[in-house]
Amino acid sequence: MSGTTLIAGGCVLTLDAKIGNFSVADVLIEAGKVVEVGTGLRARGAEVVDASEAIVMPGFVDSHRHAWQSLFRNSGDDSLVADYGAYYTPEDVYAASLGGLLAAVDAGITTVVDWFDLDPGPEFTEAALSAHAEAGSRSVFAVGGGDGDWRHDLSRLHQGWGDRPLTSLAAGVSGLPDFDVFEADWQFARDLGLRVHSHVRGAGSVADLGRHRLLSGAVTLVGCTDLGEDDFDAVKSTGAAVALTPAAGMAGGAGAPPVQQLIDRGIRPGLGVGSDSGSPGDIFAQMRAVISIQHATVFDRKLAGKAGLPTLLNTREVIRYATSDGARAAGLPPGLGTLAPGSPADVIVLRTDRPNIHPINDPIGAVVWGMDTSNVDWVFVDGRPLKQAGILEADVPAVRRDVEAAAARVAAAAGTLAGTGGATG
Repeated sequence: MSGTTLIAGGCVLTLDAKIGNFSVADVLIEAGKVVEVGTGLRARGAEVVDASEAIVMPGFVDSHRHAWQSLFRNSGDDSLVADYGAYYTPEDVYAASLGGLLAAVDAGITTVVDWFDLDPGPEFTEAALSAHAEAGSRSVFAVGGGDGDWRHDLSRLHQGWGDRPLTSLAAGVSGLPDFDVFEADWQFARDLGLRVHSHVRGAGSVADLGRHRLLSGAVTLVGCTDLGEDDFDAVKSTGAAVALTPAAGMAGGAGAPPVQQLIDRGIRPGLGVGSDSGSPGDIFAQMRAVISIQHATVFDRKLAGKAGLPTLLNTREVIRYATSDGARAAGLPPGLGTLAPGSPADVIVLRTDRPNIHPINDPIGAVVWGMDTSNVDWVFVDGRPLKQAGILEADVPAVRRDVEAAAARVAAAAGTLAGTGGATG
């Protein structure tokens, strides 16, 4: 396609408060940016995408994912998958990361925060970054690990980052039992000027971070299950961002996401897949998880006869968790996650002619409650189409062969049958 695209005649959800949404409108894309949104826009020699039976909206932001684990998606055992990491080669990292990132694009995810917590080293991190470049999506590459070696590799990457316009670098600081080590890792990332992403669990853990002055708007806290009220107060007072991985957290035993506690304080989280070894790899599922959990919380309180019930979370809030709020949680510039003029042209076109959402009584409700990956028709990142008319712009058979070969190789090295296509019992 040319550098100019007109997405014509669709139901346009700009998700921008000033512009609003349109029952029928056009979106003009030039030089990687949204130039204009309105009715009757002229093509000006642009490639035209017919969106007359579609919803046009910003691409989804996956604010936390471990792409390298995608070799063993749907295996149902996060701990086992993590153990496989010791058997990966750089070639396996490339295949796994590319397969995971392309699956995200296929699901309408235009931005991924990829936490690379495999034992880092130059060959491994460069293999993962090669996959990011090949996939073509916007991304945040968060390097982290449980030992001291990751610092050297993160510093190396930071010094030689070069021109990577679609990928930014961050630090993934793991929660360690030794707080002195944890604090030193955190400060190391700060000294490099990098955003910190950190898994947090346990009452008092985040409040403790606040007391040590480690929280700020340059921090993304992941998961946030099992926290206490003081912890959520610390998140609010410091401006730290939150990324929820609801499906993976519940499937892996981490607990339900703290949706109501965040709502009570006006904290707007991003949504992420986490690991797709035992949970869906798309944002549609994450939106349904958080809204269903919050509704269940309200109804449980109602059945218990409690007064002062919270307001039910609505789809208009949740769809922002999956877009603009997710961009904030990822530490990306304002404007991403909307279709305002001047914003990056990360756009998805969702088919409305599928039987899974007929009739469309409310477009946003259709996206949040009814759609799935089968509705994703076009995906643009920075104005470039990565999926056209339902077909990925990638050599999918070759990627599949590489992924299957890597899964079999790693599983064989680990002494298991997982990933070979056979039942494991």
